[in-house]
Amino acid sequence: MERVKVLIIGSGPAGFTAAIYAARAALNPVLYEGIEPGGQLTTTTEIENFPGYPNGVQGGEMMNDMREQAKRLGADIRTGIVTKIDLSSRPFHLVVDGEKEVEAEAVIVATGASAKYLGLPSEKKFRGMGVSACATCDGFFYRKQDVAVVGGGDTACEEATYLASLCRQVYLVVRKPYLRASKAMQERVFNTPNIKVLFEHNTAEVLGDEEGVTGVRLRKGDGSEYELAISGFFLAIGHHPNTELFDRQLELDEQGYIVVEPGTSKTSVEGVFAAGDVRDPHYRQAIVAAGSGCIAALDAERFLASQK
Repeated sequence: MERVKVLIIGSGPAGFTAAIYAARAALNPVLYEGIEPGGQLTTTTEIENFPGYPNGVQGGEMMNDMREQAKRLGADIRTGIVTKIDLSSRPFHLVVDGEKEVEAEAVIVATGASAKYLGLPSEKKFRGMGVSACATCDGFFYRKQDVAVVGGGDTACEEATYLASLCRQVYLVVRKPYLRASKAMQERVFNTPNIKVLFEHNTAEVLGDEEGVTGVRLRKGDGSEYELAISGFFLAIGHHPNTELFDRQLELDEQGYIVVEPGTSKTSVEGVFAAGDVRDPHYRQAIVAAGSGCIAALDAERFLASQK
């Protein structure tokens, strides 16, 4: 059975940054890329808010840059999915792709979170071409244009008000006859003149062409349908942390995110650290994930040093 010092699960900004720092600390980290190598950013087009890229960068290109940097520094980056893990004792025992067994003295979890989508084929078709699950990431590209936001909670209201500062018109598509958001967020929405709330509406189809989204077909409560011309379609119906593997092994919050000791990456199990969106239900930004990957690697380094 193979034994490693630090095993990193996940390959987004958090995982790759953890690998960079762990490699520079001579911890010989092994990183398994998981089900979506590079993470959510590989489905994003241009990124303009990550430091160091003055002219912007494609999401896939930035993830490849991080991957190559980690490899150059000595990280062992592998294709594979951790399918089983036992955190009941150290060294921790992991199974990769259902067969390969690995023991690790420390584990960094960077499995991320997945945005919830409606499940429409057209929504999937135009993902990264006008369909987005992050207004902060992509709203800049729709300045002075018309967009739609789907959702009725605090996140949807926050996304809508943020986009309203950039866009000409924002349609907030709400399935129920009311908003689930806090009173304060509701007041912000209703007091923003270029937000129009469409209650009791569902999305029937996202419309577009080879250049991207051009509109959306909405279904009203009475079953009738109509089309709106928009260039951006934003999902704000929540995220799902990828923590199924750690259920009943690590402390999770009510939403399923990994709970960490404040100010650190330390989880409820000594020697296991969490980084990125898997522990962050609030910010979900690449730069924040990268910073937490650095923290996790430093925490892992100090933990291993204390075990000598």
